[in-house]
Amino acid sequence: MSAIFWFDFASPNAYLAWRVLPALEARTGVTFKPVPVLLGGLFKLSGNQAPMLAFAGVPAKLAYEGREMQRFISRHGLGEYRMNPHFPVNTLRLMRGAVAAEAEGLLDVYMAAMMHFMWEEPRKLDDPEVLAATMVEAGLPAERLLALSDTPDVKARLMANTEAAFGHGAFGIPSFFVAGELYFGKDRLDEIERVLQVSAKA
Repeated sequence: MSAIFWFDFASPNAYLAWRVLPALEARTGVTFKPVPVLLGGLFKLSGNQAPMLAFAGVPAKLAYEGREMQRFISRHGLGEYRMNPHFPVNTLRLMRGAVAAEAEGLLDVYMAAMMHFMWEEPRKLDDPEVLAATMVEAGLPAERLLALSDTPDVKARLMANTEAAFGHGAFGIPSFFVAGELYFGKDRLDEIERVLQVSAKA
């Protein structure tokens, strides 16, 4: 069964989902394909906004969202999580880098490094010098990936990924596409697992 995980490093919830996906994959035998998209582009296509803007006038809603995040972190033992003090971070170059890394067969290594330095040991990754140094530190071919990031093919691929996610109904990150159905948010992982288990028994 095909399963897609649409992600952008800008989303702390994408990080949290990414952390728990390996255990879900092990339990279900289904591997999720990570697909980089641009959250800002997805917002523009769908007319959506970040929660801090959409619910700016509803402080109780924002407070509840924060509490739900803490519950998820506690439930899954994700104590390494740290809110990035530079949030929100412009991830355009980061996400182009993800597409370039995928083309080079390095997406898993790139994701692990950028998730870590965005949400565990936070850095200002929209600073070009910081990003390049972080790639080098992670053992990635920084010069090559950054050069590829600026090519028309990589820019077009990121745009195409974002448009494809929107075409399947996505409006935010993290989003998942499983068995022909869209699921939004880390809090839908339990439902996704239930669907996968039912499908495996069918």
